[in-house]
This record gives sequence, structure tokens and C-alpha cells, in this order.
Amino acid sequence: SLSAGLDLPGRFLFAILTLMMLIANLVFIEEAVYLYRKIPSSKRSIMIWINAAAPVIATTSCIGMWIPRSTMFTEFTAALFFAIVIHKFLIMMIKECGGQKMLLKRFENGYFKISTSPCCCCCLCLPRVRITRRTLFWLKLGTFQFVFFRPAFMFLSIVLWTNGNYSLYNLSPKGAAIWISCFVGVLTIIALWPVVIVFRHVKTVLTCKKIIPKFALYQFIVILNNLQTAIINILAKQRFIPCAPPLSSSARGAYITQQLLIMEMFLITLISRVVYRRRYDDLEPPECMAEEAGDKKQTP
Repeated sequence: SLSAGLDLPGRFLFAILTLMMLIANLVFIEEAVYLYRKIPSSKRSIMIWINAAAPVIATTSCIGMWIPRSTMFTEFTAALFFAIVIHKFLIMMIKECGGQKMLLKRFENGYFKISTSPCCCCCLCLPRVRITRRTLFWLKLGTFQFVFFRPAFMFLSIVLWTNGNYSLYNLSPKGAAIWISCFVGVLTIIALWPVVIVFRHVKTVLTCKKIIPKFALYQFIVILNNLQTAIINILAKQRFIPCAPPLSSSARGAYITQQLLIMEMFLITLISRVVYRRRYDDLEPPECMAEEAGDKKQTP
């Protein structure tokens, strides 16, 4: 534990960050109770899972901050949970459209634009894909593979680490870290791609359900939990982050990452409470919308 070697300002900082983590969890519990009471059972668990992403990351970061040796295990827990959240967010958008059957009926003559980030934003020549049951299956599979492979690679990392064959900061071609990181990076991009494809198509329909701020919060968690962590790890590896005894440069990079994540996830938890606290009425069926449009045209 680091607490034994902290001075008074360090202890005060640790106490403040721990308090922020506890408040984030209390806010989530209160929001989970609200969602459990107000949301239909078909959407209830999905909404609670998505709202739990920020508090879980804050909690694992806080544990890693107090007990540095647990970092590998806290990262494994956060990675497993967030892999599930990515899949849940895709399912949430489909559910908010009324379910898969209603989505297919609403966009029966539509096409998905697949030339989107993070995979193919520069490939504008890619053809559009027709919205069918098979297409939705492949999009779901794209996020679900991450739920299986990300924990598998994290588990492999822990096994190699306990055997002394894995170091997160050993990025040489002979080390396992560089190869595992590359595989996980590719799988992450493949998992994020279907979510963006579906969001770009349904964001107009789901504007009334605040899908744009929900997607923005989801994107912030992705960027902060993955890209920010990777950048700080690279800076620590290159010694741009100076060592501060008893912490080495790499340990101090992990230490900074955990502190930033606690503060960021605390803010995201508070914003999520505002965004997700609303009435969850179902969208009107496509037939009703068509009839209303026809009535308006006939009204003199």
C-alpha cells in the first residue's frame, strides 16, 4: 500500500478521491433504484449496466490507487465490465427503437453507412449495406466478440504476469505485451464500429430519448479509459513522466491514470444521472407515424 509513505497533502488527495468514488457509487445506486422502478423490464437491466460503467471504473481505479500491486486485477475487472457495456449500448439503441422487429420495420428500405469511424472513416467508396436481420446479427456479433476475447486476453496477461513473462511496459517485439496490446486494439476497434454504424442511423429517430448525449458520455468513457490510459503509459515508458521515489516512472504513470479516471468517472456519473433520468415511453409504431403524416397533409 502507498498510504504508509504519503505526506499530509498526499493523504488529503487520496481521501478526496476516495470520497468522490463513494459519492459516484451512491449516485449510481440511487439512479439504479429509479431505473428499476420506472423502466419496463425489457430495458431495465441494460440501462443499469450502462449507468454502472463509470462507477465501476472509478471503484477499480481507486482500489488500484490504494493497492498498486492489484493494478492488473483491477484493470481486468474494468476491461471485462466495459466490454459488456459496449455490447449493451448497441442493444439499448435497438431496444429504444422498439426492438429488432420494429427497427427492421421502421427502416425496411434503408441502408447502413459503414464508412464510419473508427474503422473505415476514410473509406468513402464502401457500399451501403441493406438493413436486414442478417446485418443486425453481424453488428451484434461485432460487439459480442469483444465480451469474449477481451477478458480472454486480459486473463492470459495475468497468467503470463504471474509467471514473470509479461510486463505492460516491455514493448519490445520479443515481449508478449506488444502483441497482446495490438490484438486487443484491433478487437476494440471492431467492437466500437457497429455501435457507431447503428448510432448514425437511429440518432434522428431517438433524439427524443436523448441518444446523442448518451452516446457522447459513452464515447467519453471509451476515450478516457482506453486512449488516455495508452497515452500516459507511452509517456511513462519514454520517461516523459519523471520518477518520484518510491514510485518509478511507469508506476507513477499508472498512479496518474487512476487519479484522473476517478475524477473523470465521478463527473460522468453525475451527468449520466441527469441524462438518463427521464420518462421511457416507447416510440410510436411506424404505421401510426405514417397515419399522422397523412392526416396532416389532408388537413386544410
